[in-house]
Amino acid sequence: MGIPYKVLIEKDRITELIPQRYPVLMIDELLYSDEIKTVTSFKIKADSIFLREGCLSEYGLIENIAQTAAARVGYIAIESGNAVPLGFIAGIKDLKISDLPKLSEIIITEITVADHVLGMTIITGQSRCNEKILASCEMRIFLEQ
Repeated sequence: MGIPYKVLIEKDRITELIPQRYPVLMIDELLYSDEIKTVTSFKIKADSIFLREGCLSEYGLIENIAQTAAARVGYIAIESGNAVPLGFIAGIKDLKISDLPKLSEIIITEITVADHVLGMTIITGQSRCNEKILASCEMRIFLEQ
């Protein structure tokens, strides 16, 4: 099954949205974004610092979810004509990792904003590969003002 989204921001422009750079960059394309939901794609590469024994590690999946949340904020900022703010993970809850994607596989990650509390954004995130859920969690993200 193909990706059911039109690419909003391609790989050569993704760093406009997030502060991460190679070799920590864990998203390739922004596929969809609105005020609540954001979707990204990422192809597992041989030079990824999170590659372990031919698979993206748990840390790579967590970073991928966090960068998807950052891409949402960056996209909204750019669309509004504002500077892209820095964000920091304040907490991770209910982390479940069921499988690790292999080299050259493409993961699709979706985050949904659940709430805004005390200056933090609470999101739920989920990464999939070939329609199989790999990882899910809730993240609390603090944005620098």
